[in-house]
Amino acid sequence: MRRFLLLSLGLAVAPAACSNPPADAGKAPPAKKAAPADAKAGPPTTAPPVEAPELIPREFLFGNPERVNVQISPDGKHLSWVAPVDGVLNVHVAPADDPGKGRAVTADKARGITQYFWSYRPDTLLFMRDSGGDEDFHLHALDLKTGESRDLSAYPKTRAMVNGVSHLHPDVVLVGMNDRDPQWHDLYRVDLATGKRTLVERNDQKFAGYITDPELKVRLATRTRDDGGMDVLQPDGKGKWKPFTEVPFDDSLSTNFGNITTDGKTLYLRDSRDRNTVALVAVDLATGDKKLLLEDPRADISGALADPRTGVVRAVATNYLREEWKALDDSVAGDLKKLQAIGPGVINVNSSTLDDSTWIVAYSAAEAPSVYYRYTRASGELTRLFSARPALDGKPLAKQWPQEIPARDGLTLVSYLTLPLQADPEQDGKPNTPAPMVLYVHGGPWARDSYGYNPSPQWLANRGYAVLQVNYRGSTGFGKDFVNKSNFEWAGKMHEDLVDAVDWAVKQGVTTADQVAIMGGSYGGYATLVGLTFTPDTFKCGVDVVGPSNLITLFNTFPAYWASFMQQWYLRVGDPRTEDGKKKLLDRSPISHVDKIKKPLLIAQGANDPRVKQAESDQIVEAMKAKNIPVTYVLFPDEGHGFARAENSKAFTAAAEGFLGTCLGGRVEPIGKDLTGSSITVPVGAESVPGLAEALRSHTQAIKQ
Repeated sequence: MRRFLLLSLGLAVAPAACSNPPADAGKAPPAKKAAPADAKAGPPTTAPPVEAPELIPREFLFGNPERVNVQISPDGKHLSWVAPVDGVLNVHVAPADDPGKGRAVTADKARGITQYFWSYRPDTLLFMRDSGGDEDFHLHALDLKTGESRDLSAYPKTRAMVNGVSHLHPDVVLVGMNDRDPQWHDLYRVDLATGKRTLVERNDQKFAGYITDPELKVRLATRTRDDGGMDVLQPDGKGKWKPFTEVPFDDSLSTNFGNITTDGKTLYLRDSRDRNTVALVAVDLATGDKKLLLEDPRADISGALADPRTGVVRAVATNYLREEWKALDDSVAGDLKKLQAIGPGVINVNSSTLDDSTWIVAYSAAEAPSVYYRYTRASGELTRLFSARPALDGKPLAKQWPQEIPARDGLTLVSYLTLPLQADPEQDGKPNTPAPMVLYVHGGPWARDSYGYNPSPQWLANRGYAVLQVNYRGSTGFGKDFVNKSNFEWAGKMHEDLVDAVDWAVKQGVTTADQVAIMGGSYGGYATLVGLTFTPDTFKCGVDVVGPSNLITLFNTFPAYWASFMQQWYLRVGDPRTEDGKKKLLDRSPISHVDKIKKPLLIAQGANDPRVKQAESDQIVEAMKAKNIPVTYVLFPDEGHGFARAENSKAFTAAAEGFLGTCLGGRVEPIGKDLTGSSITVPVGAESVPGLAEALRSHTQAIKQ
């Protein structure tokens, strides 16, 4: 079964989850007798202290999973997954009927391989790998019979983008490559057996992308206009292009093209034009006629499930407080009901056989990491395969509670609250006592937080902190109006939303005003820096992970292949090509307000980050040093936009945990051996984190590209 989910390009660090809610999903939890009933209520009555739960080791949360990304081959012969080999994640394959005979089929010894999928060529899978987090991903084909692995995009400084594989043409793959021009991807047809590539489209027209059908023919192309809108073109049959449709600027982040059916007649479109939230629309490619399949006035379409043979979409999901699935026809209605009966958490169909008889399904909940099942559709049989993190079974993980928080201008901010067990021992979402809180800000900003398992909130809650995740304006998933309200509001209303959410948490008795930290990655890192510079009295400390400090230098160093997306940045954030735009961007840059910082700050950075360069962290650290403002700077020479290696993730969280413990007073697991195997360096401020300087003195740095 095919699932398509189109995401926007931005500064996000992490992907979203797929979920199905129980019957009461999205409803407010029942109130405790001593708990406030609404945002205007005062703090709860003080309750007797509750003993803290078992301290969950960081290794269990941030170390390598046991098995993840479980898939089945299209022919049903092979079961596959990602698992560690000598501490490095690699792809494993087993006979579908005997998972116990799994073996590693890749042999990466550095960053590991996590992105892979099956081609339709028998015994051939494809995987992606970059170097040191530079995001120049190369596409590799692995032949299971011979064991041969071939780089299909073996060109220097090239980023491969998979355009399509098809069961109608199993021996080839369509790949975009930018080796000729770093800004634009030409489209190639690549032979999986030989690696030979054949040019399909030379991208001299500055196309952002191509939409192809299962015959691997180019049907449409998209091109960004100077006004931020998008022209959609189709081949005219004479070697040129003619208009097909257009997308206005206001819809440019929310209208995206999905798959084309196998018969080549129907295109699926996530469309916000003439409405606010994104609907799923079927477009007749011959006539241009549209058929509305599903829309929800509360939230955008978040995913779709399609028949692997015909490409016809049979179920659609929307995600407001939690993701909700709706069957479009009876062929999968019973399947969805069966899968929802696994439990009150969320489900995701990871892959299926081409004949659609067998699905691989992942089930999880906020307090339960993924468990993988084989689902046989004909019999309805569910066979449990693997748990992603069995070490967490029975551990005191915390529930997550969706919230609707009002911003000062009346906008509703869908948010997620995780309470530590000692503050909410009943785990009903209402605090007995206030706890220190971490405002955990998502990246993007054109992304969102969703309900589901996430190791970071669980880690923080286990250490004694309430965790609040806020979908501030600009977050995707809640309609184009919600996104467009963020235009030119970096360090403005986008930040006010976060402050309003903190005020809500204080009024609800979740925390107290003097016990709030801010933490996030990418845009969330920027928000952290904004919090400590623009509102220096709101937060007690901050943790910035790969966050930009200077919007001028950020724009100037974006990757070349972002060329088609730059108008979005200019028209939504600011335009450094004009003097007025440059002035406004500089004013919204934390680097311009360093002297206002008066609270502790931890900065973490990957040296190879192609989106937010190391210079973004270097310059604010140097500015703080020049003004004698304390800062702790954690730098990883073999990481990019976030931390891919488990050793580095553990090292970072060990440092961050000690930092937050000093700031907010939460529990701290000793650093112990959690720096082992990592590339961590701390150029500045190691002495501010208890035990860090000592651990570094005996640490042997391990750099793996």
